[in-house]
Amino acid sequence: MKMRAFALAAVLAGLGVTAVTAADEPQEVRQQLMKKVGQAAGALSGIAKGEKPYDAEVVKASLTTISDTVKVFPNHFPPGSETGMETEASPKIWQNMEDFKAKAAKLGGDAEMFLAELPSDSAGVGAALGVLGKDCGSCHETYRLKKE
Repeated sequence: MKMRAFALAAVLAGLGVTAVTAADEPQEVRQQLMKKVGQAAGALSGIAKGEKPYDAEVVKASLTTISDTVKVFPNHFPPGSETGMETEASPKIWQNMEDFKAKAAKLGGDAEMFLAELPSDSAGVGAALGVLGKDCGSCHETYRLKKE
């Protein structure tokens, strides 16, 4: 009986390690980070479009999420993570890592600029989102593979 319990514990521990390893894969980490940025941009978009009421705390939290996320995002592109886990990362990232990092830094800097002087209404959020959207688009056009 003790042997069965030990074997079951070993199997469950192995499953836990596999799940943690998969979650720590750079492709998975960067996909989760981009989802966070997308959710933050979505919250800002709802305010900018008037679908949601202006809420300074939501604006601040969304801009903070974008700023904090893009600071660490480029760190999750180690050599060897160009493929796998349905990544949309273009090989161009590894060919021009400095430009990729510069684009992320621009997005982060612009988010921090808007954090320093928080938009005070939905029109201001829309203007901020226009700048941030161009930053995102600039990077996606060059460094994101199109889904087929």
